[in-house]
This record gives sequence, C-alpha cells and structure tokens, in this order.
Amino acid sequence: MQKAGLSLACGARAWRSVRKASSGMARQDPLANKVALVTASTDGIGFAIARRLARDGAHVVVSSRKQHNVDRAVAALQGEGLSVTGTVCHVGKAEDRERLVATLWMDKAREESIKKVMQIRRMGKPDDCAGIVSFLCSEDASYITGETVVVGGGTPSHL
Repeated sequence: MQKAGLSLACGARAWRSVRKASSGMARQDPLANKVALVTASTDGIGFAIARRLARDGAHVVVSSRKQHNVDRAVAALQGEGLSVTGTVCHVGKAEDRERLVATLWMDKAREESIKKVMQIRRMGKPDDCAGIVSFLCSEDASYITGETVVVGGGTPSHL
C-alpha cells in the first residue's frame, strides 16, 4: 500500500510540473527573439496558440483569409501588450504563403537584432531545411527513428 501511495505522490508532483510548464510558469519568455507564423490564427485554437506564443515572448504573425479577422485578432492581442502583427494569407495560394513568410524580416533592424542575439550571419532560408528533409525521407535514414534534428545555422538549441 505504501508503494501505491508513493507512486501516486510522485505522479501528482510530475503532473503539477507538467501543468506548471504548460502554463508558462516554468521560464520567463522562453520564446524571446523568436518569430512565430501562425496560420488560421484569428479565432479558436489558432488564436489561443498565437496568444500563448506571444505571451511566451515570441513576436507572432497572425494570419487569416479575411483582413477584418486579421485586424480584430491583432487589435485584441496588441491590446494585451503582446508583440503581434498580421497579414492576410490563404495557405492554398503560393503568393499568400510567400507574403506571410516575408512579413519580421521586412524590418531590417529587427532582423539584425535577432541575428546578433542568435549569433548567426544570415537568416535561414527554406532550402536550408530541404536537404535534411530529403535525407530523412531517404533509405539512408531508414534506421533513424524518433530523433530531433535542429536546422538552426549553429544557434544554440535547447529542446
């Protein structure tokens, strides 16, 4: 019976730790100096994710297919003092996706600040990820399972 009680006590402590981490109480601004692009983020789950990422220190770019939805979400999040911008994006349209990605790199001062903090010479490009994705999809990677591969230009990574 004591073993069961000990197991329950350990489980309760672990659960409190998980709840604390997921509520943002574990670290202050764990996403500082990061930019998050969140699609379909003007309502529901997407909006909640955008809010959480911004509360955790990221600059968030919200997007939706309709400008009035973007404006409403940006106003609400900025009203909470969060770092947020927004753009219209229909993810089914290539030009909209390109505009979404091109949106806190247009601010060169912010880009330079991020590069300085991350200790990198340039921002990553989509092609920087393509090689590792191709490798992971190939037979050469057939024995690799459950790994995290960081494509970060040499920036320090703590997963």
